[in-house]
Amino acid sequence: MARRIAAGAAYGGGSVGLIGAAAVGVFLAEVQLAKKQVGGGSAPVPPSADGRYGVAFAGPSDPLRLGMLGDSTAAGQGVRRAGHTPGALLASGLAAVSERPVDLRNVALPGARSDDLERQVSLLLADPARTPDVCVIMIGANDVTHRMPATQSVRCLTTAVRRLRTAGAEVVVGTCPDLGTIEPVYQPLRWLARRVSRQLAAAQTIGAVEQGGRTVSLGDLLGPEFAANPRELFGPDNYHPSAEGYATAAMAVLPTLCAVLGLWPETDRLDGTRREDILPVAKAASQAAREAGTEVTGARAPWARLKHRRRRRLPASTEPHPYPHPDAAPDRA
Repeated sequence: MARRIAAGAAYGGGSVGLIGAAAVGVFLAEVQLAKKQVGGGSAPVPPSADGRYGVAFAGPSDPLRLGMLGDSTAAGQGVRRAGHTPGALLASGLAAVSERPVDLRNVALPGARSDDLERQVSLLLADPARTPDVCVIMIGANDVTHRMPATQSVRCLTTAVRRLRTAGAEVVVGTCPDLGTIEPVYQPLRWLARRVSRQLAAAQTIGAVEQGGRTVSLGDLLGPEFAANPRELFGPDNYHPSAEGYATAAMAVLPTLCAVLGLWPETDRLDGTRREDILPVAKAASQAAREAGTEVTGARAPWARLKHRRRRRLPASTEPHPYPHPDAAPDRA
């Protein structure tokens, strides 16, 4: 199914049906029930985390530029401190590993679907002097909940990845999370939400890898601990992650972020004990969608490399420092 969705996105196919007609009535009734319960708490407006991280590493090298795109998960909705957002956590971790300052610019929008990526990419690429070195895209949940055709969703994502790669930025995509982990969602909607979100995640992987990006499966927001401790890892609205949930997600994305920039040694040797393999891209995408935290990167077509990178503990997050003003004196900057 993921291969069909990706093919339809690439060659202009229409919507690929994921739900049988007999299930539509039950599905819609369950959706309305879930909507009444999700968001029962208050989800604060995401704090702005834009700025410079790792100022202690200032030196002759230019800062790395990190761009964040996507929906409320990429924006960090559900937490109140900028340092708890995934962008801030990734920028702090990237600065610590590279020993260089990192300038973060987050253009993600809560509630965004994949068709908003065109606007977000345009914002990031508007100034050629500030083209990001690497971008992280986290999108897909709203596409599922708003029933956007999967082919359209993947087409929008692949176009965004292609534009960023053409501009010279590396791209890491955190694929659609497993919506079957949301507490207020009951059966049979829970099973259906898991199935549809995993199919979309696999199709996103195929499309992104074919455009030269890498993907990390977010699944149940990265690890069995999320399903085991929903009270700790969900935010007050029972939908968005808490600070601990975002930290768990960031720990899974950071190794791939560092690898794509060449900050950690890469090896072609596969670790069989960790189920790493080289598979056809569709099979690699399907396997990654079933196991959160799995990285997929392109090998020689039509193959892809499946990796399970070790999670590294993130440094203590810091609040962003404002960008130096372009006209500031060098010593002040």
